[in-house]
Amino acid sequence: MKKFSMLGLFLVILVSGCADTNEAPVTTDPDITSNGQVNDGLGEQEEEKEPEVISDEPEIVTENLEIPWSIEKEGDTFFLTERPGYITRIENGETIRQDVELEQELSLVPEAGLLGFVLDPEFSQNSLAYAYYTYEASNGPLNRIVTLQLGGDVWQEEDILLDKIPSGRVHHGGRLKIGPDDMLYATTGDASTPDIAQDTESLGGKILRMNRDGSIPEDNPIPDSYVYSYGHRNPQGLTWSSDGTLYSSEHGNSANDEVNLIEAGQNYGWPIIEGDEEQEDMISPLFTSGNSDTWAPSGMDYYNGKIYVAGLRGSAVFEFDLETREQREVVSGFGRIRDVLIEDDQLYFISNNTDGRGDPKESDDKLYRLSIQD
Repeated sequence: MKKFSMLGLFLVILVSGCADTNEAPVTTDPDITSNGQVNDGLGEQEEEKEPEVISDEPEIVTENLEIPWSIEKEGDTFFLTERPGYITRIENGETIRQDVELEQELSLVPEAGLLGFVLDPEFSQNSLAYAYYTYEASNGPLNRIVTLQLGGDVWQEEDILLDKIPSGRVHHGGRLKIGPDDMLYATTGDASTPDIAQDTESLGGKILRMNRDGSIPEDNPIPDSYVYSYGHRNPQGLTWSSDGTLYSSEHGNSANDEVNLIEAGQNYGWPIIEGDEEQEDMISPLFTSGNSDTWAPSGMDYYNGKIYVAGLRGSAVFEFDLETREQREVVSGFGRIRDVLIEDDQLYFISNNTDGRGDPKESDDKLYRLSIQD
């Protein structure tokens, strides 16, 4: 039986597959360090506290997914992005892999592909969604944010909301969310060029905020700029608490992963500070994995005063208590976890073992469901 601990295109083999030429080529989040080493995890933490997630065995909602990245849900229907360029729909027990027709060819560099995805608030009426993907430009990979229109079982790229977001061999960011203010937020990575995270003229290493038509909100902290916060390395998670506070998860440089409270216009330090380090006019994280442990945090969600974060190298769903500042694993034993979603006291999570860095089991990857009790 799977274990719950207390404190746990793409699957493409490329000749140039990873930033470290001594590492076997793979196509997802290595978190390459400045000296070419892979941030691939150094341990797991244990805390003596009963898990809040309770189940003898999680329910498998669907399986045989292909490098899934993002979970969306409309009513009883799920939509999961898959990095090779598909959206899988699960409805009434039926799983259908839908084609996505994009204007640009998806990039094959590590971590790239069809990433973030969020349904329009009026999706049931307009069949519209927003997507973030990495494509091959003439001078190398770039990222863009677009609208997708669903017709039958095919998604069609419709409008480009923001283009030429920096991209490199790794660190694309990629998370999309619609906030309680009805704005579209996106996380972008530093594209393995750390200095751009401090450059407010660059779109890399940032959390971006825009109107849903792609225009710049008048109340953004930097006039005529999409930049909402900066100094980020590779943020891959966004969520809001019940009082509207924004949080983000971020991959550190060889450990020092972070969960941050995001405030408009603030500088989160990368590459000048990381982890528990402090400097005037820079924001240190609420939670960090420290110098010896690695979570490789990705998707996240909020529930009942706590934040739940998917851990790739951490191979767990982590719980962070915003009141007590305690942290622990609540789910482990399913390999790499890419995204989580909580709805109606149900925790959904997707494994990511087919991404080239995991150890795929039979029928991986999978979408799971667990119950949460207060």
